[in-house]
Amino acid sequence: MSYRLTGVLSPKQHASLLASNRRSNWWTGAIRSGKTIASLLRWLQYVANEAPAGGELFMVGQTLQTIERNLIGPLQDPSIFGDLAQYVIHTPGQTFVWIMGRRVALIGATDVKAFRRIRGATGAGAYVDEGSLLPKGFLTELLGRLSLPGAKLFGTTNPDGPAHWLKVEFLDRAEKLDLAHFTFTLDDNPSLPSAYVSAIKAEHQGLWYRRLILGQWVAAEGTVYEAWNPDVHVVKMLPHIDRWFAVGIDYGTTNPLDAILLGRGTEADGITRLYAAAEHRHDPKVAKVRLTDAQHSQQLQSFLAEANRWDGTDDTGVRPDFTVVDPSAASFIEQLLADRVHGITPADNEVLDGIRTVSSLLATDRMRVHESCKPLISEMASYSWDDKATEQGQDKPLKVADHAADALRYGIHTTQALWRPHIGRLITSDAA
Repeated sequence: MSYRLTGVLSPKQHASLLASNRRSNWWTGAIRSGKTIASLLRWLQYVANEAPAGGELFMVGQTLQTIERNLIGPLQDPSIFGDLAQYVIHTPGQTFVWIMGRRVALIGATDVKAFRRIRGATGAGAYVDEGSLLPKGFLTELLGRLSLPGAKLFGTTNPDGPAHWLKVEFLDRAEKLDLAHFTFTLDDNPSLPSAYVSAIKAEHQGLWYRRLILGQWVAAEGTVYEAWNPDVHVVKMLPHIDRWFAVGIDYGTTNPLDAILLGRGTEADGITRLYAAAEHRHDPKVAKVRLTDAQHSQQLQSFLAEANRWDGTDDTGVRPDFTVVDPSAASFIEQLLADRVHGITPADNEVLDGIRTVSSLLATDRMRVHESCKPLISEMASYSWDDKATEQGQDKPLKVADHAADALRYGIHTTQALWRPHIGRLITSDAA
């Protein structure tokens, strides 16, 4: 089959296409480094010319939606894949796609239930998106299903910790497992504009820079928010707040309930930022009383009614666009609904994605905190990674003194579609 591919492959991409002929083939490394495009092109070549006949083909990701966004969308884009795009046929919502005339099943693999979709299948080939986020048992099962002679797996992932099972049990054992591994850094993609490369590097510091820019498998250790600097990020006065996006709430009964009020404003330097403008906290251990959901709701409403508007007047009372609540707080959400509190929505609790969003704001000085938010200020400095989880290949913050930090993350990450266009371009959680 002849075709015209739009654009020119980088040397690293071209080399990976020529060498990805093992049973398993993995592209890992930095975001926006070209690894996904190279691996998808190799997948198209494989499906068209090499995949054994008579077996099933799979494309795997966390969910059907991420597969459609991260994989099917680019494959159908003629500005990327030129003439090849016409051979990728998919109806949104369907659990299969036609590629080069072959039917490919789409598998969301967020948990062990995904086993059911492939158990008993005879596989001819598979493409795996963000492999480090999938259950280890699923990948093992998938490889076991690729039983036809010549069947191959192609996968991508951003790096995680050095003890992650994908690195330790697969990538580090490449020769023993008939596995090819290609590592990309951001600088391996020469097609990116230099201004974009500079901006994306500035948006990441510490852990995220080493993993997502340099492509290194490094441990999460020390403080979570390495860019946090109270001399920069804590302010005595706020500018005029032109929009109140959210109040983020971390719910507690025996633990504190914390609420962070978030707004947008522009300072004299002309930069538009997010501001944690005020904080409400009820700590039952300090107050010596445990409140009911109804009492918590009333306190929250009073907090918002008494909040400084920061509009140049002495008026008080803020009505944020969204009341973003800890998704596990079902009873409290029901109480807020009964009390007709405005804009109630369960928080997006993808912890690492949320931490990365907040980290990017701090690294680029696009978020500041009013000095009155004392519990939040204290937690931002002490919020740390869990060393025991790191040893097991997992990235988890310690569940200690994290209530304000969680409330901040809930409010910011859940409403990012509202504030992101105004604050400036930051890296999205699904960047490849």
